Amino acid sequence: MAGRTPTSNEFPAPLSHMTNPTSGNQFFVWREFLWGGIAGAFGEGMMHPVDTVKTRIQSQAIISGSQNQKSILQMVRAVWVADGLRGFYRGVAPGVTGSLATGATYFGFIESTKKWIEESHPSLGGHWVHFIAGAVGDTLGSFVYVPCEVMKQRMQVQGTKKSWSSLVMKDNIPAKTGLHMYGYYTGMYQAGCSIWREQGLSGLYAGYWSTIARDVPFAGLMVMFYEALKDLTEYGKQRWIPSLDGYVNNSMEGLVLGGLAGGFSAYLTTPLDVIKTRMQVQGSTVRYNGWLDAIHKIWKTEGVKGMFRGSIPRITWYIPASALTFMAVEFLRDNFNENLDSDDTHEIASLSIEKKGSIQEVA
Repeated sequence: MAGRTPTSNEFPAPLSHMTNPTSGNQFFVWREFLWGGIAGAFGEGMMHPVDTVKTRIQSQAIISGSQNQKSILQMVRAVWVADGLRGFYRGVAPGVTGSLATGATYFGFIESTKKWIEESHPSLGGHWVHFIAGAVGDTLGSFVYVPCEVMKQRMQVQGTKKSWSSLVMKDNIPAKTGLHMYGYYTGMYQAGCSIWREQGLSGLYAGYWSTIARDVPFAGLMVMFYEALKDLTEYGKQRWIPSLDGYVNNSMEGLVLGGLAGGFSAYLTTPLDVIKTRMQVQGSTVRYNGWLDAIHKIWKTEGVKGMFRGSIPRITWYIPASALTFMAVEFLRDNFNENLDSDDTHEIASLSIEKKGSIQEVA
């Protein structure tokens, strides 16, 4: 997955003394931030409706209090009947914003962290480097991602104003006395201001540690699986189908391998996702006082099935979302990095020729 930075030895001799490797590497890393942000926002925007269905399935037990849980198709139909197409895209603005920030830090810090670990701790080489790099990148993005995730998920479960009012409100009064529920959010800005006003910073970062507990292993596993699948694919091509290189580019590999890596990682971390969603949404009938309290209550009332609730839509979301994200990153690397490097090389070569000519004229 990692793009390769040209070394000074790969440039012609007249250019090497004019190239600053440090600034070149920094510029390369900043490209990764940019490509990652674009790819993350693209993947989230394309797959947001599936994420909405997953969020509603995971939170229905604490919002409505009903033990008769809707299936995927039943939930899709319920959202469509109640809210139409708009219901599937509730919360898309904070979702895209959070994914843009996370994608940028994820791919940007994957490159810089991998390089630093390989140079300072060579004994950690291999897949451990990829796991640590992915975990660090996602953790740094969480400072922006978590508040956006809180806003996004609350807007997703609310649907339209009419749907939310009929579920938990009646004449602006909670349908059941003694329940602590939040008002309807008209948009991302209003949601952020409302949560800040009512619950402060802790409300915007609700479920932060649950998010970290889910995303650190997920991010690490995904990049580790992706790099391992790339190594396996490269080995297979060289061993059995060497001619395949001419027909399969990096973008196509990113699409297939990114989807597989995202699917594997998503399933393994589903219980952590359930806990995070319940902590951030909080319900009208069941509320959680912490991570351990959430685990205890979910396990006691719903068992293993409850811990893996929403796993199918989660996988359904992450396979194409990860595929699109990795494909976009590889496409941007292949098509823009090469052009930028070519422009930089031509510019340096031009300066080198002009300088050489001026020295000869003086001589």
